[in-house]
Amino acid sequence: MTSASIRQSDYGFFGPDSPTWQVWTAPTALLGFQRAVVLEHFDPFLTAAVADMAGIYTDPHLRLDRTFAYFLTVAVGDGPTAIAASDALMRVHTKATGIEPISGKRYSANNPESQRWIHITGWHSVLKCYETYGPGPLSPAAESRYWADCALAAELQTCDPASIPRSRDDVRAYFAEVRPRLCVSERAHQGMHYLLRTPRANGGLRLWAGSRLIAPPVIASLPEWMRRLGGFDQPRLFDAAIRPATRVAMRIGRSPSVRLAVLRGLMPGTARLFRQHLTAGEPARRETVTPAQVREREAAAR
Repeated sequence: MTSASIRQSDYGFFGPDSPTWQVWTAPTALLGFQRAVVLEHFDPFLTAAVADMAGIYTDPHLRLDRTFAYFLTVAVGDGPTAIAASDALMRVHTKATGIEPISGKRYSANNPESQRWIHITGWHSVLKCYETYGPGPLSPAAESRYWADCALAAELQTCDPASIPRSRDDVRAYFAEVRPRLCVSERAHQGMHYLLRTPRANGGLRLWAGSRLIAPPVIASLPEWMRRLGGFDQPRLFDAAIRPATRVAMRIGRSPSVRLAVLRGLMPGTARLFRQHLTAGEPARRETVTPAQVREREAAAR
């Protein structure tokens, strides 16, 4: 992920004409990313993994930077780069096992259901913020392709791609399905609000300030039941005021130089990847690939 170019061999899984490139490289993706890592804590098993590993508390910059960099690599990187990033992440997750204290059951960060929650909330949150604060809804055809891309990207994780929503209605059905299993605890509440407004002592001045600027529009994008469950107290009048202000900020953020400057201050590793995306030339093969094709080529080359 630190090579000279994020796209050397091919256009990756989606390509430059895809809604995935469009949505994941928009300035609103930063809002969607914060939304996703906060909502991750509604899964009690992921809460236990995050709390036990404690990475967000010991080094929030590194933990958030690596997570966003992974999502961006999968979205716009070439196939081998994305596969390598996925394999590295799965190896890290194999160490994240333990006992979830509420149920007393064993958790694993690589558990397929937990991976599905991470994956869907990530792709949904980035699209939600794109629609709310960016250019607006995708066309029906583009949205259909976006969710097909989401299912393809799931092949890099332990969840079943067939279980990934393929439409807006499927996403609503998924949230209705999992809602009875979601919950909050003291540790979940701590993690959510820590990521929404990271303390200066842990995150430094830039992350302290940046998280507080991002938090209000993120909260405003949440449905009422998530706000109640997470304890996100924000007046509705404030929601109404923050939305147009955020849209103006996102229009300013369309400038690549502005986006790079913001990312450098908050997530320098992700900023390097975004710069590589902006400056990448034509890859060796002007084609998109699937994860299966990449793995087959790599196996044949050994």
